[in-house]
Amino acid sequence: MKLSYAAALSLTAMLALPAAAAPVRPPLTSVSHLAIYTADMAATDQFFAQDLGAAKRDDPEDAKGVRYYFNPIQFVEVLPLPAKDTASKNRMDHMAYNTTDVKAMKRYLAAHGIKAPGGIHKGSDGSQWFDVSDPEGNIVQFVQPPKDPQPVADNPLSDHIIHFGFIVHNPDLENTFYRGVLGFRPYWWGGKDGKAQWISAQLPDSTDWMEYMVVSGPEKEGIPADMTQATAGVLDHFALGVANMEKTVTLLTAGDRVSEKNDGPKIGLDGKWQFNMYAPDGTRAEFMEFHAVTKPCCSPFTASDPEK
Repeated sequence: MKLSYAAALSLTAMLALPAAAAPVRPPLTSVSHLAIYTADMAATDQFFAQDLGAAKRDDPEDAKGVRYYFNPIQFVEVLPLPAKDTASKNRMDHMAYNTTDVKAMKRYLAAHGIKAPGGIHKGSDGSQWFDVSDPEGNIVQFVQPPKDPQPVADNPLSDHIIHFGFIVHNPDLENTFYRGVLGFRPYWWGGKDGKAQWISAQLPDSTDWMEYMVVSGPEKEGIPADMTQATAGVLDHFALGVANMEKTVTLLTAGDRVSEKNDGPKIGLDGKWQFNMYAPDGTRAEFMEFHAVTKPCCSPFTASDPEK
C-alpha cells in the first residue's frame, strides 16, 4: 500500500526519534526572498532598481544572479534564464524564509522525514541556507541571515516584503508541510464565487505570510499545460507592504516609474488596497496596504496584520 505524503512524514518521524527527544523547530521570523528567472537582465534591473527602488547587490548564492534588497534581510533574487529553459513558462526558482538557526531547522525537518539533499551552504555575506522540496515539488529555502547584515538605504515606496504567492494544486497536501510540520497559521482565504482560490497562512513567528494560488486541472504540480506565462506570473508573485496606497501610486507616477503592464489601484477581495506592476518576464509585484478598508469576502482575517 502506498502511503500518502502526510502519512509518510508521520511514520518517518516516529521511527527517527522518541517523541521526548524530538528537535524543537527554531523560529521562522520573516519572509526572506523570492528567486525568479528573467530572459532580460538589463530590463529587469530597470524594474527592480529604478521602478521599485530596491538596492542592487551581488548574489552570494549564485555568481550569475543579482539581489535587489528592500531591507537588510529581504530581497528578490534575479537569475538569468538558462538557455535550455527558453521555452519554459516558469519564472520562479524558489521561495525562502528567514530562521534564527539553520542547523536546528535542518535537524527539525529531518526528524519529520524531510531531507536537505544539498546540505547547508554558506555565503560570502555570512548567511547560511539549505533547500528542501514541499509536497508539490516547489523548492523552499531556509535562510539564517548574516549576524550583521549590510544596511539598506530607506526606500520611500516600501521596505517590507509582506508575502509571496505561488501556484498550488492540492492545498490539503501542501498543508501537511506548511501547517502540519512548519506551524503556519491560517490568515485569510478568498476567491471568485466564494471558492477558495487564494489561501493565505502566516509564518508561525511573524505577520508575514505565504499564499496558495490554487489552480485546477489534471496536473499535480507545476504550471498547468494550458496556462500562459503571463498568468503564471500573476500567480507566482511577491507583495510589498505600504501604509498609504495613494502616496505610493503618486510616487510611482511622478517619477515615471510605473511599469508598462500594471493594474489598479483597486480594493481586492480581501478588502485591502492594491496596485500591481509586472517585471519584464511577467512576475507580479503587488503593492498592498497593511490593513483592510472594507469587509473582506469569503473569510474574516484570523491573525493580526503587519503594522509596517
